[in-house]
Amino acid sequence: MAGRRELGEVLLERWVPPIDESNAFFWHSGADGQLRMLRCGACGYITHPVGPRCVNCLSADLAPGVMCGTGRVATFTVNHHQWVKGQPPYIIAIVELDDQVGLRIQTNLIRVDDEEIELDMPVKVVFEEGPDGVWFPLFAPVDR
Repeated sequence: MAGRRELGEVLLERWVPPIDESNAFFWHSGADGQLRMLRCGACGYITHPVGPRCVNCLSADLAPGVMCGTGRVATFTVNHHQWVKGQPPYIIAIVELDDQVGLRIQTNLIRVDDEEIELDMPVKVVFEEGPDGVWFPLFAPVDR
């Protein structure tokens, strides 16, 4: 048992992704506490990760839209391998967002003990600020 992890306690080092004009909205959107993903103007389908066209109808009419920020744990694992010396175990999860069936995001879970995690557990987005204006979307149980 690693105990409950709070913001800033998940990873000792976090990789900062390359930011460009196609994905900057996603990585900077946590500054206002809102999770954003691309929504198709033609069919309404939400596409994640970022791509040049809608994966549903192939339209290029994509624009960032605010997500509800809630979902359910689809799967998870507790990582014990120390990729960085001294790294305590942390939870890697795939969360299916409530905005669209099948819309999933890979993330870390916080504010939950390893033994408390359940599949289909309701979670909400919280953001951890990183360098250069990057905000990492993490998820916590809705009651915490």
